[in-house]
Amino acid sequence: MSKPAKSAPAAKPAPAAPAPPAAAAAENRIAKRFAELKAAGKKAFIAYLCAGDPTLDATVELVVQMAEQTDPERRVDIIELGIPYSDPMADGAANQAACERALASGTSVKGVLDTVRRIRERSQVPILFFTYLNPVLRYGADKFAKDAVAAGADGILPLDLPPEEGPEFIETMRKAGLANVCLAAPTSTPARRTLLARESRGFLYYVCRLGVTGERAELPKDLGAQVKALKDACAAPVCSIVGSHLVRLIERHGKARDLAKVVAQRAGELAAAVHAIKA
Repeated sequence: MSKPAKSAPAAKPAPAAPAPPAAAAAENRIAKRFAELKAAGKKAFIAYLCAGDPTLDATVELVVQMAEQTDPERRVDIIELGIPYSDPMADGAANQAACERALASGTSVKGVLDTVRRIRERSQVPILFFTYLNPVLRYGADKFAKDAVAAGADGILPLDLPPEEGPEFIETMRKAGLANVCLAAPTSTPARRTLLARESRGFLYYVCRLGVTGERAELPKDLGAQVKALKDACAAPVCSIVGSHLVRLIERHGKARDLAKVVAQRAGELAAAVHAIKA
């Protein structure tokens, strides 16, 4: 008698793909804002503020009034929000003083995250953290990434971490849903520009002059050529940021009741000028 044929073992179901983080599943606000600007044929205006300068309550009002102006042409497109640090080695005098004022007012990483939550109750402006590595590592990189996304942040620019020296850190940020922005400088070689363009998410931050941050009387004469060279190597937008000018306004008017109005008015003038440039 012939033996009955054995039935083939049932195929094991393929494991389900892990669900993406909530913030990663949704479109990142930075990418969305650049897509909107591109469709409208406009360039982005990005402004820097140090969180907690002069207070975290003031930071909420500054961000909201800069981003939610009645005239859309005067609105700041993206906010770069600095996390104050005691040794801001890449910053010039204005931003160093802002860090000192913010720390003196009691600003902490947790306080900055709470501030972003408060901003999100009133505005959906894209927010990028401008930070040194130490405050994030002390908070805990995994916890920071998750808490930042939960608060409503969209990206991070780790100033003192070249992308090739911290792949695990950057991957932690990306997995949580934060876009990591890289820095390029006039001294960046073509090979390094290619690396930075590949590793940057959201946009590539171009430091158009050597040295620390600060206001300049004039821009480099060959800035257009410098930016074109970067854009030839980079699919992401290439941006410079206005920071020290607004920070000095905050320093001068920090105790005024109309601080947010004064800074928003100036930011609006700069935004309107940038938005008037044909992309």
